[in-house]
Amino acid sequence: MMEELKGRIISASGGLYAIDTGEAVVSCRAKGAFRHEGEKPLSGDLVTLRGSDGEYVIGSILPRKNSFIRPPVANLDTLFIVASAVTPDPVLLTLDKLISIAEHASVEPVVVVTKNDLDGKAAKELAGIYEMSGFTVFSCPDGGGKEALADYISTECRDKIIAFAGNSGVGKSTLLNSLFPALSLETGRVSVKTERGRHTTRKVELYPLGELLRGSDAKGYVADTPGFSMLDFVRFDFYKKEDLPYAFREFSPYLGGCRYTKCTHTVEDGCAVLAALNEGRIAPSRHESFRAIYDDLKNKHDWDKK
Repeated sequence: MMEELKGRIISASGGLYAIDTGEAVVSCRAKGAFRHEGEKPLSGDLVTLRGSDGEYVIGSILPRKNSFIRPPVANLDTLFIVASAVTPDPVLLTLDKLISIAEHASVEPVVVVTKNDLDGKAAKELAGIYEMSGFTVFSCPDGGGKEALADYISTECRDKIIAFAGNSGVGKSTLLNSLFPALSLETGRVSVKTERGRHTTRKVELYPLGELLRGSDAKGYVADTPGFSMLDFVRFDFYKKEDLPYAFREFSPYLGGCRYTKCTHTVEDGCAVLAALNEGRIAPSRHESFRAIYDDLKNKHDWDKK
């Protein structure tokens, strides 16, 4: 007898998908029509399964909140962006690109500063930039002191899909292992010579938070991903130039208050954003990132897109 189930994809590898139905984890493939329709199921997707006698195929993908290509994951709610105070030094433009992509996709960015025990001053300065910009920020030493972050996850993210992103070597896998010991993720050491870490994760897999948080009935998932590596604004469409100001949340009180209706918020006289910058209400590094991304988007042509 044909039956239909609903569940969430928790891993995808080689065309085989693991689906959490709430009662069990079902392994199956997707219907062939997806290839012809140009669709591909992603980890995080809510899907319907059709089949009988324990044999199922993915029949449809339910509407997504958002989706990403690298890593291939859908329906993210919160992205914890991990940056180290030192070794490697943070690249603020990379952080701000990632934050802006998350903001545009309706994903809540949370900044996690690691290795604050190695350089407390640098960690405080980095955290201060993003606290001033209106983000939730956690600052953690290398190896421990994650209690406040763990509490935030268990209360604010209990029924959400969350992921962690950060450049190689910032301690993302170490942080995840500290927060969720049951994960036992492989960690990559940082090369002393290059200060670059080795990528250790190869596919997206979702782990139930209820199992990772002892004694919790949380319904959410934590995604182990190979990192958000696609940040090229010239070759890929994340959003349009006109959307950029809305991807910088600290600009929002000033948008609409400029002298010119088509103000770019980069150089114009009478710009409310620039006035806030000059008055110390917007962090200079954030505006520098805004201008760099604006230049990328301004100079992009249709033939550059992929």
